[in-house]
Amino acid sequence: MRTIVAGNWKMNTDRASAEALVDALVKATAPPAQVDVVIAPPFPFLALAVEKTRGTRIIVAAQNCHEAAHGAYTGEVSASMLKSIGVRACIVGHSERRQYFGESDAVIGQKIAALLAQDITPIFCCGERKDERESGRHFDVVTEQLKGALGTFTNEQLMQVVIAYEPVWAIGTGLTATAQQAQDMHAHIRACLHTHGGQVAATVPVLYGGSCKPDNAEGLFAMPDVNGGLIGGASLDAGQFLELIRIAGGEEWSRSRAG
Repeated sequence: MRTIVAGNWKMNTDRASAEALVDALVKATAPPAQVDVVIAPPFPFLALAVEKTRGTRIIVAAQNCHEAAHGAYTGEVSASMLKSIGVRACIVGHSERRQYFGESDAVIGQKIAALLAQDITPIFCCGERKDERESGRHFDVVTEQLKGALGTFTNEQLMQVVIAYEPVWAIGTGLTATAQQAQDMHAHIRACLHTHGGQVAATVPVLYGGSCKPDNAEGLFAMPDVNGGLIGGASLDAGQFLELIRIAGGEEWSRSRAG
């Protein structure tokens, strides 16, 4: 199964800093073959990122899309618009979209369907709040999110989805899930996928998305069911993001850098 290191820039950067960040990543040594590198700039800089990464192995993703193909939805962006400028992936269901914009699992499922129709890879986020973990409901919460958003898709469609586990209580709070806590939830997600068959469970990457940084990534990425990370703040620093790619790539990346 491939490893993915994806950077979610959120509502950060201006044109100059976005361009500088992309340039720094493009100039770095190519990542090892088993690592997919994804960057998700804000909407205004997507076309710039697509052009600058053309011919490289960096995949450009959007941070969101609307579920409708077109229409009177002022301020929204459709999957077909993203496709037309070369965007290849899109984050959906991020905890901040759920919290601040009230997105439901049903709507997120519709967005996934819209993306799949355009051959864009959905990066589906799921995860529990602090109160849900403390009450022991974290596994049930994530199970319901998976069912609510992904329950109507065929096995073939599911194998085109990437899942990112976000412990909401560990995002921007200074808290971080331990490697074992991440592994336990990732194993649970994998078990949920297994209800669709072994091929689905073995194919869908599950990323960790809770304050992953160079100082904790090695332990997280070493877990058997952690297939990389959805990176927030650390993705805005080229040095930190490249270090995360190095950690994900292990010895192969180290050799390529040394050579």
